[in-house]
Amino acid sequence: MTWIKWILLLVAINFIACKPRNTSKAVTQKTTKRFERMPYNNPGLTVDLGVGLWASPLPVDYDDDGDMDLLVSCSDVPFNGIYLFENSSGEAFPVFEPPVKIGDPVKHIQVSYIDGKPRFLRPGEELLDFKSGFTGKGKMLFPGDVFDKLHNKIRFNQWKYVDYENDGDLDIIVGIQDGEDYGWDNAFNDKGEWTNGPLHGYVYLIENVNGTFHLKDKIMAGDEPIDVYGAPSPNFDDFDGDGDLDIICGEFLDKFTWFENIGTREKPVYAKGKYLENETGIIAMDLEMILPVSLDWDKDGDVDLVVGDEDGRVALVENTGSVVDHMPTFKNPAYFKQKAKDVKFGALATPFSTDWDDDGDEDIISGNSAGYISFIENLSGGESPKWNAPKYVKSKGEIIRIQAGENGSIQGPCEAKWGYTTLSVADWNKDGLKDLIVNSIWGKVVWYQNIGSKGNPIMDKEQPIEIQWGSQSPKPEWFWWDPEPHTLVTQWRTTPTAIDWNQDGLTDLVMLDKDGYLSYFERFSNDDTLLLKPGKRIFYSVNGTYDLKNVEIDSLPGLLRLNEKKFGSSGRRKLAFGDWDGDGDVDLIINGLNAVLLENVGQSPNKVEFKYHDNFSDKKLAGHSTSPTLVNWDHSGKPDLLLGAEDGYFYYWTNN
Repeated sequence: MTWIKWILLLVAINFIACKPRNTSKAVTQKTTKRFERMPYNNPGLTVDLGVGLWASPLPVDYDDDGDMDLLVSCSDVPFNGIYLFENSSGEAFPVFEPPVKIGDPVKHIQVSYIDGKPRFLRPGEELLDFKSGFTGKGKMLFPGDVFDKLHNKIRFNQWKYVDYENDGDLDIIVGIQDGEDYGWDNAFNDKGEWTNGPLHGYVYLIENVNGTFHLKDKIMAGDEPIDVYGAPSPNFDDFDGDGDLDIICGEFLDKFTWFENIGTREKPVYAKGKYLENETGIIAMDLEMILPVSLDWDKDGDVDLVVGDEDGRVALVENTGSVVDHMPTFKNPAYFKQKAKDVKFGALATPFSTDWDDDGDEDIISGNSAGYISFIENLSGGESPKWNAPKYVKSKGEIIRIQAGENGSIQGPCEAKWGYTTLSVADWNKDGLKDLIVNSIWGKVVWYQNIGSKGNPIMDKEQPIEIQWGSQSPKPEWFWWDPEPHTLVTQWRTTPTAIDWNQDGLTDLVMLDKDGYLSYFERFSNDDTLLLKPGKRIFYSVNGTYDLKNVEIDSLPGLLRLNEKKFGSSGRRKLAFGDWDGDGDVDLIINGLNAVLLENVGQSPNKVEFKYHDNFSDKKLAGHSTSPTLVNWDHSGKPDLLLGAEDGYFYYWTNN
């Protein structure tokens, strides 16, 4: 080797040795471990059919056996793809087989039934060969970006075939959601009134003229353009059995709008829209971002709706065949079932591991995006537990469901049915029973007292967490409403961790304060009343400060601020405390790409120092967020990690 090569080699070695290290990259076993989806291990169990977040149903006889199967396209993380749920029984309302992935997700995909045959479209294109997962080349129809020039903030762009004027050729109907007027974030006045506009859901006609498509205009109903509340998902079918094509649209929220054709099959004229209703009232789905598809699902001669819900479930809204006051009568949604495979609870599941029923093994109590809380019972114990289906937890005999309503979400009234419950379980009032401590979309920290007995938990009514503020209860600056005196209000969607931090026998609270700093709310007794002290910022990072996405923003150590953002980007932090590394102190695991370890490297009564490590692996489990909890199913005394993910499934990591 020449002296020049020696010099170059030494320079290269020196460059590598001196290259700055990313101090957040500290987990060394990333390539040797992985997260495993948690199975039910419960043969014979049936549960709600579901994919991950956002279900786009594509009902079709996939296997040509004469009954209807279900394809569902799902574009979330990590449960993304097109999934087949096989109808193996041949029944109209079957228990489907578990999902099998057949392809990658297709954004905005829609199915239209033409002469009884399914045709699949996405913006600008017909997709062919659905049995191969649409991997073949499609048929171009019309520029798919044409509506980008007409609208801003398009979230739904839904194309379907229909012979609109009965002239023997196929036209295209397009549903467009325009969010320009809505704006999405932080627009309430001090009275809780939304000062931006609504979501818009328009329906356009692209007419086939001698084999060439021409964009016309919005379709009219009652002398004005159809404009439902976002996500129109237009369906043109003879719903009332009078021989012409009517329209049923979905919306971003939960209802269906009926537009009767009061013209003819050749020259349609649409009446002003009305919400579909039956003898029980207006028909509504359980959640929102609904996606209806029309077809005669049960082959009884009338046109039904198969509807996807935001949390990945799919329902049948069955047409009864009767017409009342010029409106077809549909049954209320009935959610399809499947044979149980992997444990799932809605979307953005937030598990907490605890022996809820006091039978000696760890169960799961979980919140989700819909605002429910469920008990998922461990039926067997051991390293690979057998799980029961989720059961909603009740308060005073009624299912607990926290929702935003018109003005509870900083992101506006379109989030009315979301609740984003996140929780921990502890004996909050020192009576020996496990209680629920819950935060949600509101940012109000509340608790549910267990008034049952060991092995038979019964939740009392919701109560605020009491705290000894010196003056008006503080709140995030962007909340339009003021908290009640002596209540705890903080950033939304962040875990309220009930833990005896100072080991004095009283359950404290550790969570984000109103400004996003991790804070210690100490419990104390005042004349036999248990109260919290205002939060103290005693938690620090020793190797830099990090943003909401766990990206280093400053190399200097400092207070542990887990979210520096405001408005809709605030909060969203999920926490789990425990001795992960077995060194006798309490570490912290937070949400990330999957999860991030903050190692406890020094602790005194007034200062706790954490060291940031990287994500546990490269596997992306978070679109919006994950939610960690520590488990010890094998009774080894060493905690393992369970993550609730955006798709509603649970992912397990063994701590070696």
